Amino acid sequence: MRKNRLFLCLSFMIMMGNLLTSHSSLAQKKTETKKPNIIIIYMDDLGFGDLSCYGAKEIKTPNIDKIAKQGIKFTNGYASSSTCTPSRYALLTGEYPWKNKNAAILSGDAPLLISTDKQTLPKKLKANGYTTAVVGKWHLGLGNGQVNWNERVSPGPNEVGFEYAYIMAATNDRVPTVYMEDGGVVGLDKNDPIEVNYRKNFEGEPTGLDNPELLKMKWHHGHNKSIVNGIPRIGYMKGGKSALWDDEQMSEHFLGIAQDFVKENKEKPFFLYYALHQPHVPRIPNPRFVGSTNLGPRGDVIVEADWAVGEFMNTLKKEGLLENTLIIFSSDNGPVLNDGYFDQADTRNGLHTPAGVLRGGKYSLYDAGAHVPFMCMWKGEIKPMESNALVSQVDIFNSINSLLKLNEVDTDSQNILEAFLGKTEKGRSEFVVEANRNLAYRSGDWLMIPPYTGNPVNAFVGIELGKAKYFQLFNLKEDPSQTKNLSKEYPEVLAKLKKEFLEEVKGFEPEGANELVLE
Repeated sequence: MRKNRLFLCLSFMIMMGNLLTSHSSLAQKKTETKKPNIIIIYMDDLGFGDLSCYGAKEIKTPNIDKIAKQGIKFTNGYASSSTCTPSRYALLTGEYPWKNKNAAILSGDAPLLISTDKQTLPKKLKANGYTTAVVGKWHLGLGNGQVNWNERVSPGPNEVGFEYAYIMAATNDRVPTVYMEDGGVVGLDKNDPIEVNYRKNFEGEPTGLDNPELLKMKWHHGHNKSIVNGIPRIGYMKGGKSALWDDEQMSEHFLGIAQDFVKENKEKPFFLYYALHQPHVPRIPNPRFVGSTNLGPRGDVIVEADWAVGEFMNTLKKEGLLENTLIIFSSDNGPVLNDGYFDQADTRNGLHTPAGVLRGGKYSLYDAGAHVPFMCMWKGEIKPMESNALVSQVDIFNSINSLLKLNEVDTDSQNILEAFLGKTEKGRSEFVVEANRNLAYRSGDWLMIPPYTGNPVNAFVGIELGKAKYFQLFNLKEDPSQTKNLSKEYPEVLAKLKKEFLEEVKGFEPEGANELVLE
C-alpha cells in the first residue's frame, strides 16, 4: 500500500513538473513572439489646426480624435521638413534630410532617393522578424533615373526594406497616374505601354494649358500638363489607359490594401507604413463625401481621410490587434490652401485656420511649416494624455529600436522612447528644421531663423516663407503665433543658438547655405 502511495505521489509530481515545464515553455514562446506590431499612419499636408482634437471647429474628425483620446496627443510634435519628400526621407532613415543634397520635392521620374545600402527602419525591422509593408503615397523616387514603366521598376520600396509595396508612382498631382505593386504597374496592358516625359509633350496628347474645355478642375499654377480624369497634372504621359487610377476611389482603394495586409499578417509581427494622400492636391473626394463640410474639397477630403482611418482602426479592433500594436499618427508637413488648382480651398475656408494659432504653413521656416499633429496610441501600454514633450519624426527610428531592444543606428535619430510612451515629458532638447533647403533651429522654447535672401512670401500659395535679411528669434511657448522678433531683446539667447546651430550643421552645405549670414 505504501509503495502504491509512493508511486502515485511520484507520478503526480512528475506530471505536475511536466505541466509546469510545458506552461513555462508556452509562456516563454508567447513572450518571444509578442513583439508589438508597429503602424505609422501618415497624412499629407495636414495642418496643426486641421483636426477637431487640435481645435478645429469647421471640420469634425471623430475617428482620428479617438487616437488622440486613447493615446498621447503631442502639442510639440514636428516633421523634419516643411515639404513632403524630405520629411518622408527622415522618417524612414532617421537622418536629417538636409544632409542629402537630393532630398527635395521630387519629380515623378526621379530616381530612388534612399540608397539601397543605407540602413532604414523597415530594413531593421525586417531583419528582426517583422513583415514590412508600405501602402499609399511614396514620393521618394523609383528606379535609377531611366525608368521603363512597362517593366518592373527597381530599385524602389522593396529594395530599402519593404517586403510588400502598394503605392502611387509619385504623387497624386504628377504622372504617371498609376498604382504600383512591388515595382510593377497594376493593371497595365502591355499593348498600350506607358510613356512619361517631364520636359516635352507627346504629339497629339491634350494638356491643361491647351485644352481647358476638357477639365473638371482648373489649374492655378504649375499643374497644366497631361490631363487624367479631367484633372491636369505635372508632367506628360501617354498610354496605360487600363492602369489609370480613379481619383474618387483612391482613398477607399488604399484602405482596402492596408486592411488586407493586416488581416493576412496578423499572426506575426508586422510594420505598416500607411501613407494617406489627403489633403494633398488634387483634392477629389469620393462623391459620398462631397459637401461633408462647408470648406469645399479640402475640408471634404480631410473628412474622407478621417473615415478611412476609422475603418482601418475598426479592422485592427476586429482582428484583436489593438492591445499589441503601437500606432503613430502624424503628417509630413504643414498646411497649404491654394497649391496649384482652383479648388475653392482658399475662397471657402471661412473661419477655419488650418495651421491653428501657428504662423506660416507648407514651404515655410515659420512654425506651421513642420509643427504638425502627432499622436501615439498603444492600448493598455500608453495612458491617455496630452504631452508638451518636444518630439520629432526623425526620432521614431531609434526610439523603435530601443522599444525592441535592438542596437541603435548612428544617425540623427535620438532615442526618446519614454516620451513616445508617455512616461516623461522630456523629449528632444533641440533640432534643425528644413524648408526648401533652408534651415532653422529649435532649442527648448526658442526658434531661431538665420538671415536669408530671397522672397519672403511664396506668391503662388500665399504663405510666408520665414525669410528675412536679419535674424529672427521667437519664444514659441509665450508667442506661438511668432508675432514678435526677440533677437535684439535677447542677444545672449541668440548668440547661444547661433553657436549651437553652427555646430549642428558643421560640415554640410545644403542649398541656401551661401545665403546664411551668421557673423
